[in-house]
Amino acid sequence: MATYDLVVIGTGPGGYVCAVRAAQLGMKVAVVEKNATLGGTCLNVGCMPSKALLHASEMFEEAGHSFAKMGVSVSAPKLDLPAMMNFKQQGIDGNVKGVEFLMKKNKIDVLKGTGKILGTGKVEVSADGKAQVIETKNIVIATGSDIARLKGIEIDEKRIVSSTGALSLDKVPGRLLVIGAGVIGLELGSVWRRLGSEVMVVEFLDRVLPGMDGEVARQFQRMLEKQGFAFKLGSKVTGVEANSKALLAKIEPAAGGAAETIEADVVLVCIGRTPYTDGLGLKEAGVALDARGRVQIDPHFATSLKGVYAIGDVVAGPMLAHKAEDEGVAVAEIIAGQAGHVNYDVIPGVVYTTPEVSSVGKTEEELKQAGVAYTVGKFPFTANGRSKVNQTTDGFVKILADAKTDRVLGVHIVGREAGEMIHEACVLMEFGGSAEDLARTCHAHPTRSEAVKEAALAVGKRAIHM
Repeated sequence: MATYDLVVIGTGPGGYVCAVRAAQLGMKVAVVEKNATLGGTCLNVGCMPSKALLHASEMFEEAGHSFAKMGVSVSAPKLDLPAMMNFKQQGIDGNVKGVEFLMKKNKIDVLKGTGKILGTGKVEVSADGKAQVIETKNIVIATGSDIARLKGIEIDEKRIVSSTGALSLDKVPGRLLVIGAGVIGLELGSVWRRLGSEVMVVEFLDRVLPGMDGEVARQFQRMLEKQGFAFKLGSKVTGVEANSKALLAKIEPAAGGAAETIEADVVLVCIGRTPYTDGLGLKEAGVALDARGRVQIDPHFATSLKGVYAIGDVVAGPMLAHKAEDEGVAVAEIIAGQAGHVNYDVIPGVVYTTPEVSSVGKTEEELKQAGVAYTVGKFPFTANGRSKVNQTTDGFVKILADAKTDRVLGVHIVGREAGEMIHEACVLMEFGGSAEDLARTCHAHPTRSEAVKEAALAVGKRAIHM
């Protein structure tokens, strides 16, 4: 019987990063993975493949609509969807092999099968009808999340799809109905919109991107509408019927009222994700869950069962791969007797559409609700030199700072490469920096990031280029 210092159940970004950090700290580590490949949802059917299709579809649209005005003359691009899917798969394969390499490099044992916690220090791994019990000093649950399902609408991953099926459609749907105006729905909707679909998004709330800054969400929705998106906000899909020609979606106002029927070729259900705890034996082992099915943990990631910890999508907090990674490092360090910590006030979020949306820290709505006095600095990309010469002027940078101390409390960006630009704000906020600190930091010219500096200057009402 094998004995380990740590067994990690799940090899998504949280799990494999936790395993690597634990191995660096001198532990004997094993990971348990039920799927054929390592990397979890993110690498196989989530973050990574979606970014491949977002990039490829953006290049397709650029070639068809932007090259000519830059003086690049090409014939109208033709879509080869199987080749694009192959491009996506190459990216998946490369990343999965990278994780396999990391396991070998760090001498981490990979146990293929379904993991079940039998109690403190015991994990059962089942595969092909056989089971073995692994002894370990510590266990980390890193099983991630699953797609949330909508009652009465059955996902077949062919015509009614989740994010998984939407990444592997064999043809471009003429009409795509997206249920849910969150990050995943808007990203995948934008892929198929660029490739030729008519896209309608139905959202229960009266806004897109719930949880993000309200002004950012409103402006971003207008940009998507200019791109051809149609929205039905404050609405719910109560059923989908199929006939040989189309899917018939029944849509009602969220507040109640007369229903209407909308035809679609593909319906994408993107209403969020739920913690994945199936088959882990948590109830029997005595691991407590909260009312939303998440594993309950203390401030040190410990569950109610001694020696068992949990991280990532399976616990409270934003369901983001980088949040899971940071938690994986923190819990490995805590198990090793160090002071592992995650600063939940500085976790960026990004929507990888075109333009991108990124944010870190508090929204205006959150600051108002908390009664915090704040100042706002905004700067549009229409006034940024690099954006003007590249004709990519959609969007703006918005910085929220404490009115008394000038400490930056939140940064929100809509624009090209917003996901890359957010990180200087993250570093600044990690060190408790002020808008003045950011405003007095020299930024290279000409770059889009100058808009961040100008927004910081605008907090003190002294932007130069506006």
